[in-house]
Amino acid sequence: MITTASETRPHAEADGPEADDTQLAEILRKHTGSRGGLIAALADIQTRWGYLPETALGAVARANGRPLVDVYGIATFYRAFSLQPRGKHLICVCLGTACHVRGGPGVAEELERQLGIPAGQTTDDGLFSLETVNCLGACALGPVVVIDGHYYSKVTKPQVRAMLDDAREGRVGMPGSNGYLLPIEVSCPRCNQSLMDAGHPIDDRPSIRVTVCFDQQYGRLRLSSWHGSDRYCAEPDIPTGHVACFLCPFCHQELTDSVCGECDSPLAMMLVRGGGTLRVCERRGCTQRRLDLP
Repeated sequence: MITTASETRPHAEADGPEADDTQLAEILRKHTGSRGGLIAALADIQTRWGYLPETALGAVARANGRPLVDVYGIATFYRAFSLQPRGKHLICVCLGTACHVRGGPGVAEELERQLGIPAGQTTDDGLFSLETVNCLGACALGPVVVIDGHYYSKVTKPQVRAMLDDAREGRVGMPGSNGYLLPIEVSCPRCNQSLMDAGHPIDDRPSIRVTVCFDQQYGRLRLSSWHGSDRYCAEPDIPTGHVACFLCPFCHQELTDSVCGECDSPLAMMLVRGGGTLRVCERRGCTQRRLDLP
């Protein structure tokens, strides 16, 4: 499993849970005893510190009454998790069959050459981590490279320099970059009902529909189902800066799952068809989305 996110990842081993026991305690308090709480706690720790420190694994094990070896097994099973600090920018290169036959290995080698590291390592300046994966679920667009959650399609070796420059200068996903938008379908993590609304498309695709609550009133929010697009339609409109609680329109349960790494507002979580999760910031005006794919 890989994590694709627009949040940057810290690369400082000293900035671990030992330096901020309060945040670790809050993460454990929020998830301990809840359904899927162990994995959710690990995901929040990964988001906060950029990796899973040994002390945090021990704290999660104690809080959940599980042997440390069980927690370690989960942390090493999912590719979303890392036991070592990652770079500020995470690059994932697909080497699945479709991408392989279209030149994926050559793209990976060019990235290794320009970064000066093999896949699985982080540059000495902590700026880039490079990983290879077996599939990113976008076979028709191969070779595919993901940088900080933004997909680059049909990548060639001459494009690598520009992609790295986009990341260094903060242009990934911004107008003028090559970032590709990935189509996704999502469902409610509580009742598993599809949240896709074909009757109200956005960006020429079915939108993602949720119920929202803000200022003691309820409304509807429809989001673009292209990962990387921040287009939406709200009824009534949500004022900029306001936090609207996301709810499933079927079971009416809250979708709030974790905290946005950009603005500290709540993140709503949805299940991605085929595996994985999508998390969307609930504050109007924040465009942060976090996509975890298998």
